[in-house]
Amino acid sequence: MPDLKKPDAETPDAANDLVIDRVLNAPRAALWRCWAEPKLLEQWFCPKPWFVTDAKLDLRPGGECSFVMNGPDGERFPNIGVFLAVEPMTRIVTTDALTPGWRPSGRAFMVAETIFADADAGKTRYVATARHWTDEARAEHEAMGFHEGWGKAADQLEALARTL
Repeated sequence: MPDLKKPDAETPDAANDLVIDRVLNAPRAALWRCWAEPKLLEQWFCPKPWFVTDAKLDLRPGGECSFVMNGPDGERFPNIGVFLAVEPMTRIVTTDALTPGWRPSGRAFMVAETIFADADAGKTRYVATARHWTDEARAEHEAMGFHEGWGKAADQLEALARTL
Protein backbone atom coordinates (compact mmCIF):
# COMPACT_ATOMS: atom_id res chain seq x y z
CA MET A 1 0.00 0.00 0.00
CA PRO A 2 1.29 3.50 -0.75
CA ASP A 3 2.64 5.50 2.17
CA LEU A 4 -0.24 7.80 3.12
CA LYS A 5 1.97 9.82 5.47
CA LYS A 6 4.21 11.03 2.66
CA PRO A 7 3.18 14.57 1.67
CA ASP A 8 1.88 14.79 -1.89
CA ALA A 9 4.30 17.67 -2.57
CA GLU A 10 7.18 15.18 -2.43
CA THR A 11 5.94 13.21 -5.43
CA PRO A 12 7.60 14.05 -8.76
CA ASP A 13 4.45 15.26 -10.53
CA ALA A 14 2.75 17.00 -7.61
CA ALA A 15 2.37 20.17 -9.70
CA ASN A 16 -0.01 18.29 -12.00
CA ASP A 17 -2.01 16.53 -9.25
CA LEU A 18 -5.32 17.52 -7.71
CA VAL A 19 -6.14 15.80 -4.41
CA ILE A 20 -9.06 15.24 -2.06
CA ASP A 21 -7.74 13.89 1.26
CA ARG A 22 -10.15 13.45 4.13
CA VAL A 23 -11.38 11.09 6.80
CA LEU A 24 -14.85 9.77 6.02
CA ASN A 25 -17.19 8.65 8.77
CA ALA A 26 -17.85 5.25 7.22
CA PRO A 27 -16.11 1.86 7.31
CA ARG A 28 -13.69 0.99 4.55
CA ALA A 29 -15.71 -2.09 3.47
CA ALA A 30 -18.81 0.04 2.83
CA LEU A 31 -16.84 2.69 0.92
CA TRP A 32 -15.22 -0.03 -1.18
CA ARG A 33 -18.64 -1.45 -2.07
CA CYS A 34 -19.75 2.00 -3.24
CA TRP A 35 -16.76 2.07 -5.61
CA ALA A 36 -16.96 -1.58 -6.69
CA GLU A 37 -20.68 -2.07 -7.35
CA PRO A 38 -22.02 -0.26 -10.43
CA LYS A 39 -25.49 0.44 -9.02
CA LEU A 40 -23.95 1.97 -5.89
CA LEU A 41 -21.41 4.01 -7.87
CA GLU A 42 -24.27 5.48 -9.90
CA GLN A 43 -25.81 6.87 -6.70
CA TRP A 44 -22.90 9.04 -5.57
CA PHE A 45 -20.18 9.50 -8.19
CA CYS A 46 -20.95 13.03 -9.43
CA PRO A 47 -22.27 16.01 -7.53
CA LYS A 48 -26.02 16.43 -7.67
CA PRO A 49 -27.94 17.52 -9.68
CA TRP A 50 -25.61 15.61 -12.03
CA PHE A 51 -25.91 11.82 -11.99
CA VAL A 52 -24.25 8.71 -13.40
CA THR A 53 -25.82 5.95 -15.49
CA ASP A 54 -24.58 2.92 -17.43
CA ALA A 55 -21.72 2.12 -15.03
CA LYS A 56 -19.52 -0.84 -15.96
CA LEU A 57 -16.81 -1.87 -13.51
CA ASP A 58 -14.58 -4.84 -14.33
CA LEU A 59 -12.31 -4.62 -11.28
CA ARG A 60 -9.02 -5.97 -12.65
CA PRO A 61 -6.06 -4.43 -14.45
CA GLY A 62 -7.23 -3.80 -18.02
CA GLY A 63 -10.87 -4.19 -17.03
CA GLU A 64 -13.40 -1.65 -18.22
CA CYS A 65 -14.26 1.36 -16.08
CA SER A 66 -17.01 3.29 -17.82
CA PHE A 67 -20.10 5.35 -17.08
CA VAL A 68 -22.11 8.26 -18.45
CA MET A 69 -22.25 11.56 -16.55
CA ASN A 70 -25.67 13.18 -17.03
CA GLY A 71 -26.39 16.85 -16.43
CA PRO A 72 -29.60 18.49 -15.27
CA ASP A 73 -30.19 20.00 -18.72
CA GLY A 74 -29.84 16.74 -20.63
CA GLU A 75 -26.05 16.86 -21.04
CA ARG A 76 -24.41 13.45 -21.50
CA PHE A 77 -20.70 12.83 -21.14
CA PRO A 78 -19.59 9.23 -21.69
CA ASN A 79 -16.41 8.29 -19.82
CA ILE A 80 -14.55 5.15 -20.76
CA GLY A 81 -11.26 3.88 -19.47
CA VAL A 82 -9.59 0.97 -17.77
CA PHE A 83 -8.42 -0.05 -14.36
CA LEU A 84 -4.64 0.00 -14.09
CA ALA A 85 -4.46 -1.40 -10.56
CA VAL A 86 -6.98 -2.88 -8.14
CA GLU A 87 -5.97 -3.78 -4.59
CA PRO A 88 -9.21 -4.86 -2.92
CA MET A 89 -10.30 -2.65 -0.04
CA THR A 90 -7.12 -0.55 -0.43
CA ARG A 91 -6.51 1.06 -3.82
CA ILE A 92 -8.03 1.65 -7.26
CA VAL A 93 -6.18 3.24 -10.18
CA THR A 94 -8.00 4.12 -13.42
CA THR A 95 -7.18 6.05 -16.56
CA ASP A 96 -8.99 7.42 -19.56
CA ALA A 97 -5.74 7.24 -21.56
CA LEU A 98 -6.64 3.67 -22.52
CA THR A 99 -9.87 1.90 -23.36
CA PRO A 100 -10.66 -1.80 -22.95
CA GLY A 101 -8.30 -4.02 -24.89
CA TRP A 102 -5.45 -1.63 -24.01
CA ARG A 103 -6.38 0.65 -26.91
CA PRO A 104 -5.23 4.29 -26.75
CA SER A 105 -8.09 6.71 -26.23
CA GLY A 106 -8.60 9.84 -28.29
CA ARG A 107 -7.42 12.16 -25.52
CA ALA A 108 -5.72 11.17 -22.31
CA PHE A 109 -6.89 13.46 -19.52
CA MET A 110 -5.82 11.83 -16.25
CA VAL A 111 -4.93 8.87 -14.12
CA ALA A 112 -7.09 8.67 -11.00
CA GLU A 113 -5.88 6.93 -7.85
CA THR A 114 -8.15 6.30 -4.89
CA ILE A 115 -6.76 5.00 -1.62
CA PHE A 116 -8.72 3.66 1.36
CA ALA A 117 -7.05 3.23 4.76
CA ASP A 118 -8.48 2.54 8.20
CA ALA A 119 -8.77 5.52 10.51
CA ASP A 120 -10.23 5.78 14.02
CA ALA A 121 -13.23 3.67 15.04
CA GLY A 122 -15.03 2.79 11.83
CA LYS A 123 -13.73 5.76 9.86
CA THR A 124 -11.66 5.66 6.67
CA ARG A 125 -8.91 7.84 5.31
CA TYR A 126 -9.94 8.54 1.72
CA VAL A 127 -7.41 9.99 -0.71
CA ALA A 128 -8.55 10.62 -4.29
CA THR A 129 -5.88 11.96 -6.63
CA ALA A 130 -6.28 13.09 -10.23
CA ARG A 131 -2.88 13.01 -11.95
CA HIS A 132 -2.63 14.99 -15.19
CA TRP A 133 -0.02 14.89 -17.96
CA THR A 134 0.34 18.66 -18.19
CA ASP A 135 -0.15 21.86 -16.21
CA GLU A 136 -2.80 22.83 -18.77
CA ALA A 137 -4.83 19.66 -18.17
CA ARG A 138 -4.59 20.12 -14.39
CA ALA A 139 -5.68 23.76 -14.71
CA GLU A 140 -8.57 22.73 -16.97
CA HIS A 141 -9.75 20.14 -14.44
CA GLU A 142 -9.42 22.61 -11.58
CA ALA A 143 -11.42 25.20 -13.54
CA MET A 144 -14.16 22.60 -14.10
CA GLY A 145 -14.64 22.64 -10.32
CA PHE A 146 -12.49 19.69 -9.24
CA HIS A 147 -12.33 20.57 -5.54
CA GLU A 148 -16.01 21.41 -5.17
CA GLY A 149 -17.21 18.55 -7.41
CA TRP A 150 -14.99 15.80 -6.06
CA GLY A 151 -15.61 17.14 -2.54
CA LYS A 152 -19.40 16.92 -2.97
CA ALA A 153 -19.03 13.45 -4.49
CA ALA A 154 -16.98 12.38 -1.45
CA ASP A 155 -19.76 13.71 0.81
CA GLN A 156 -22.31 11.70 -1.19
CA LEU A 157 -20.06 8.62 -1.02
CA GLU A 158 -19.81 8.93 2.76
CA ALA A 159 -23.59 9.37 3.15
CA LEU A 160 -24.35 6.33 0.97
CA ALA A 161 -21.72 4.14 2.66
CA ARG A 162 -23.22 4.95 6.06
CA THR A 163 -26.52 3.39 4.90
CA LEU A 164 -24.97 0.04 3.99
